[in-house]
Formats: sequence, structure tokens, C-alpha cells
Amino acid sequence: MSKVITTNTALLILAASLMPAITSAFGEQASYPNGFHNGGTGNCDGCHAGRPPSVLRNTSSAAKGVTAATVVQRQSMLNGSDPSSTCLICHSAPVGQKQPSGFLIASSRESLATGVQPPSQLTPGGDFGWLLKTYKWSSKGGGVNDSLSPGDSHGHNIVAQDYGFNADMINAVAPGGTYPSDRLSCISCHDPHGNYRRSAAGTIGLTGMPIKSSGSYGDSADPDSAGTVGTYRLLAGAGYQPTSLTGDFAFKADPPAAVSPAIYNRAETSSDTRVAYGKGMTEWCRNCHVTTHKNAHPMGSAGRLTTEVIRIYNHYLTSGNRSGSKDSAYNSLVPYEMGSDDYSVLKATANSNGSVRSGPQNGANVMCLSCHRAHASGWDHMTRWNLRNGIIVNEGTFVGTDSKSPVSSTAAQGRHSLETGKAYYDRKPGSFAVFQRSMCSKCHEKD
Repeated sequence: MSKVITTNTALLILAASLMPAITSAFGEQASYPNGFHNGGTGNCDGCHAGRPPSVLRNTSSAAKGVTAATVVQRQSMLNGSDPSSTCLICHSAPVGQKQPSGFLIASSRESLATGVQPPSQLTPGGDFGWLLKTYKWSSKGGGVNDSLSPGDSHGHNIVAQDYGFNADMINAVAPGGTYPSDRLSCISCHDPHGNYRRSAAGTIGLTGMPIKSSGSYGDSADPDSAGTVGTYRLLAGAGYQPTSLTGDFAFKADPPAAVSPAIYNRAETSSDTRVAYGKGMTEWCRNCHVTTHKNAHPMGSAGRLTTEVIRIYNHYLTSGNRSGSKDSAYNSLVPYEMGSDDYSVLKATANSNGSVRSGPQNGANVMCLSCHRAHASGWDHMTRWNLRNGIIVNEGTFVGTDSKSPVSSTAAQGRHSLETGKAYYDRKPGSFAVFQRSMCSKCHEKD
């Protein structure tokens, strides 16, 4: 891992010595019992080293080896070499971590370097560690990428120098937009100071009553006359643009209405982790991906589920099995928006214990996250299931390079069955059909 060395190294070392208390999922709870962010601005020294202004004034961008990201880091007095590296001080899994835990969102590159070790974190947004996994296989196909699944294609390529995450080498700008890939970081989407807030009236803004709580969870406090709550996952709203980013990239849309269960980073072996997506997700994603899918798959307010799609979703269980019912139809591999911003309804729906499994009804719509994960996934284009191969389970086992049942190299796509299983969040092969095909069938009924 590379580090920025300054004449104030002693202060950096001191700051680093204070960080272990918050580098694990349990350390934050001990140091910040109400949560570090808690819907608003966290403790300043959690992210900023506090180097003296004189050091910053004496730093020249023309100095040998100093990059634009380094200058941003020095000017912002960040604890990491860049914004995402600073976020990952707390949100990256320790080396050797093999179980999902708390708010961790990225497996370490050291943990993924040897053997068959898939990324371990199972948040609804996915594990950025999939960006570090490139797969190759032999194929007789004629396409350029018929035998390659590059790590860059597996998610949002945040730039985090200290953790081995680099700018997207495939897309110079956001697909369907103009946001520069070499400036993509955690704070491109999340307001690091958590200043966006939701009021009791449902409005979102930067001013108003103080933020009293996170607004992300089913057990979060509600906004009232005495205080507001933070937006979902600290997502930034209209007018937002990182101060270090020049140009006109200000957001046009506010964050979506959504609620997560309190326990969300977990295997889905026995029950799904259900985030209650209400409305506005696609509109928010289009702050950067302006034209993506606009002339193809309908989404957002323009993508209402038809009566026929609702019927298919609620009856589809697995390939060849249409015996499902509306009360138990939900599948987190194919989530949808409920078409509501009523937080009492969203809070009653979000769960991770299978208590609410009901499927869509009139007013529901497809959204970006119906097919994609927000951070990264085990598949190209950060999809929730493998769109490049129509086979998920073959003869009762996950497709993989170690599969005992005969599958083509194109079907396995260089992945061990353990990696395939992890990409499906530790579901058992038996939760699918013996010959399970694409999850597109959940809405389109095609095997």
C-alpha cells in the first residue's frame, strides 16, 4: 500500500495510532456508541489528521511524485491518501476477515490474493473487493470479452490508493453521463459530512432543524418538530458536488426514500435481507448516469410494473416452479420499489428475518437496483446475477470451474463454485431449481 509522506509524518503516525479503536465493526460501537455518522457529521478527527496550515501552504502540486489526489488529501488533511482511502480506514475488512460484519464494505486485497477466497462482505450494496477479481477462461466465442471478466467491470471503481482500488480502465466517464472516472470516490455519492436531512414534512435539504438521528434504518427515530434525520445512507442531494471536483457535476435529484433493516451485512442462507426501497432510486442514480437504459429497459417512475409482471413475480419461485404466492414472493436478488415514500410503511417492510416477504402490488416499479448492486458484485456490470451466462445451478450445484456436473468453460466463466455461491450471498443451491436459469424470469417468466 502506498502512503503519502510529508514533513508532518509524526502527526500522521499519531493519528494512525488512534484509529485502531474504530477499525473493526465493534470498535466503532465502543468509540462512538451512537454511531460515528449517526445521520450527521462525525467527529472531525475520525477523518481529518489536523496537520498545521503551514504544512499545507508549503506543499506544492508541482513537487515530484505529487498527484492531484495527493494535493486533495493534503488540502483536506485526510487520514488517508484520498477520500475513499479515508472512508476505508473504518469500512474495509481486516486482512483475513472471512465473515460479513457490520458496516464493512470492502474485502482487503491481501485476503483475496491467494487461493479461492471470494470477497466476504454481504451488504445489499455489495463488496468492493469484487473489483480486485479478474476472471479468464477459454472460449470459442467470437466476441472480444468472451473469455474475460475484468475486475473493472464488476462495480463502481472508486479510487482508493491505500487499498489498491484504481480508476476504471474501461470507462473514462460514467456510462450515460460525464462524471470523470478518475475522480470517483465514496464521497461522489455519499455526503461525508452528512448535512442532507429529511424533515417531518418529507422535504430534503441542507438547512433546517438539527439532525438528531440516522434516517436509514427500521429502528431509526422519525423526524419531528424538534429535529430532522439524515438521508438514506448519507446519500447526497440536489446541488451536491465534492468541493475538490471542478466542473459542473452538481446533483439534480435528491436521495431516494428507502429503509434498511438494522442487521444488513449477512448471509442470506435462510432468509433475505430486505431493504424497503420506496421511490426515487433511479432518479437519484441518474445524477450521474443520465441516459443509461432510457431507451431500453423502463425504470423509475416510468417503469411501473404491469399487472402481468406483478402476477409473474408473485407466482415465480424457481425455474419451472410457478406455485408461489404474493405473501411469500419477495426475492432480494430481484428487489423493486414499492412506489411509496410513507416511512411507516417502509419501516414495517424492511427486515432480515423473513418476517415480511410479500411481493409487489399496483404502484410498484423497477429501478436500477432491481438488477444492479450499488457498490459491486461478482458479475459484470455489477448485476445481482450473471447476465452473461443463462445457468445459475446445473444438476443441483452452482456452476463453477470445479463443477462435477458437465458445464462449459463459458458457463463457469473462470469462477470456482465457492465464488459463485458467495456472489449469491451464500444461498444454498437447493434454494434454486435443479436446473436454475437467469433471474430475469422473476419478472419475465423465461426459462
